[in-house]
Amino acid sequence: MGYLALLRAPHVSRLLFGTLLGRLPAGMTALVIALALREAGAPYSRIGLATAAYAISAAVGGPVLGRIVDRTGQPRVLLASAVIAGGGYALLALAPGSAVAAPLGAAVAGLAMPPLEPCLRSLWPDVVEDEQLDTAYAFDSASQQILYVAGPLAVAGIAGAVSPVAALWVAAALGLAGALIVATAAPARAWQAPPRAHSSGLLGPLRSPGLVLLLIGLAGAGWAVGAQNVLFIAYAEAHEGGLPGGAGTLLALAALGGLLGALAYGAVKWRSSTATRTWIMALGMAVSYVPLVLLPGPLAMAGLAFLSGIGLAPLLAAAFVLVAELAPVGTVTEAFAWLVTLFATGNSLGYAVSGNLAEGSLSSVALCAAGGIGLGALLLFGARRWFRPAPADAAPAATAATTLAEPVPAA
Repeated sequence: MGYLALLRAPHVSRLLFGTLLGRLPAGMTALVIALALREAGAPYSRIGLATAAYAISAAVGGPVLGRIVDRTGQPRVLLASAVIAGGGYALLALAPGSAVAAPLGAAVAGLAMPPLEPCLRSLWPDVVEDEQLDTAYAFDSASQQILYVAGPLAVAGIAGAVSPVAALWVAAALGLAGALIVATAAPARAWQAPPRAHSSGLLGPLRSPGLVLLLIGLAGAGWAVGAQNVLFIAYAEAHEGGLPGGAGTLLALAALGGLLGALAYGAVKWRSSTATRTWIMALGMAVSYVPLVLLPGPLAMAGLAFLSGIGLAPLLAAAFVLVAELAPVGTVTEAFAWLVTLFATGNSLGYAVSGNLAEGSLSSVALCAAGGIGLGALLLFGARRWFRPAPADAAPAATAATTLAEPVPAA
């Protein structure tokens, strides 16, 4: 099945649009916090505190909200979290210069960020046919690349035309609008996770050793992306004037590579297992990062930036399917939320470590980026025997028939 057939399936376009709209604030927040607080005269230390508060709170809140979704359903959680997150953005907008209100608002916005990504990935098995799942997850992964470009561009446009504070209000409105679009869709209203497996316990999906190893391996991919961002920023500064658009051009090319890579991945009829595809995609991403160590001239570096982005989205597309296969029954939304959290944590660590290395040499930053995904790929290869779906009598979360409050049309 192709992408046009996927988009023509009932509910697909609405769910994708709502998720992207509601997720756009996640691509805006780090930049808009910095601009709004700086305009209010806040020192860089407070900007760092507010940004860290948002990132840490989002990492903690995602799995918690995912578990609540698995137990109570999607609409109430999506709408309530969007309203609370909107309150956090409002607090930031009303008092960006406050030493207390600004970090608190950022923390609330992160903690209550609507779990739109995990919810969408939990819905795919109910809205598309089995043979379309790989295509759906690939298109999902490809569409996420848009956020890396659209978010900062939206902030720059709104801040330039009005003010950074206006961008905070827009972020609050977008989050609520996206959550409303998804929460009122028939599949989201009908979806209900099957009863949790008794073996899941307090740890939920983290009781699955294979899932834990997969998440750690994907944290290596997040590390690589964080280090790559630092590399591109530092490289653009070192080649000022020789690279039109600076670091933004390199980041956009990497995102474009990811978009095309995911579309190509979803167009292929794969015969290998999901576990095999996952570690092969991770290895391919690692190989694509190695040439960055050469640090060639601006034109060649632009080509390498595009090349380095190709592997990320296909890796995530394969990992989405594998997460759903490995998650204990009744914990799939929380499992997807843990993926977001571990990837973001790896990204932050890679950013921090490479930021210190950038004071020395750019080669060390490039090695840091390649090393992160290289180690992740080795872990995924070594752990492949753990990547086994649950037995047929305990159907995996992605393929088990969910208990529906009303029938949902098949794609």
